[in-house]
Amino acid sequence: MADERIIAALDVRTLAEAEKLVEKLGDSIVFYKVGMELFYAVGPEIIKYLKGKNKKIFLDLKLHDIPNTVAEGLVSLMRLGVDIFNVHASGGFTMMSRAAQRVREEADKMGINPPKLIAITVLTSMDGDDWDGLGMHMPIDEQAVRLALLSKDAGLDGVVASPHEAARIRRACGKNFMIVTPGVRPTGSTADDQSRIATPEQALKNGASQIVVGRPIYKADDPRKAAEQILAEINPADC
Repeated sequence: MADERIIAALDVRTLAEAEKLVEKLGDSIVFYKVGMELFYAVGPEIIKYLKGKNKKIFLDLKLHDIPNTVAEGLVSLMRLGVDIFNVHASGGFTMMSRAAQRVREEADKMGINPPKLIAITVLTSMDGDDWDGLGMHMPIDEQAVRLALLSKDAGLDGVVASPHEAARIRRACGKNFMIVTPGVRPTGSTADDQSRIATPEQALKNGASQIVVGRPIYKADDPRKAAEQILAEINPADC
């Protein structure tokens, strides 16, 4: 059985590549992340394909603009039928609260459950030098918690945060708050362009609800075997 705590990133550029990877992974993965690279290349076709395969979808477009633009953009995107989408928490309380309100209003009109709306706290690629270069004085982990609390107050369902901040966010925001963590690298994997990383087991122990895994799966010689090894790492008794 696939574990919905694992979200496989479809960080490829063509529909053919995405379909090939999904076919290879089969029933080992049920949840997929579609990001800018793929969505900007092929648009809604990838969403239609995944829904046709009964997969769940995290549409990772990180909206960040004035409140009305973000809110109405999300209303348009929710008609695709995705399960999770996101905005940047740095867009502020008004942007996020307006987005959450409009998504729920539109879902009510459509007679559906609203998709989960979560916010980016601090990108997992961000290291201390990048952070200092932005003129930020609050430590990254403190800022991530601050943005998570702001997101919760704005009515969002959760956040995207690094595994390093997950435990503090879990304590601050409670057990029902979603924490989706990228920057996950199975034991023995390279860090690539991620700075604040953890193993899948560590990320979940730190409080993550779901983990996003990209290159360790899609760049593996055998993606299904790589996915199953991650499953074994987080659920050794079940695998």
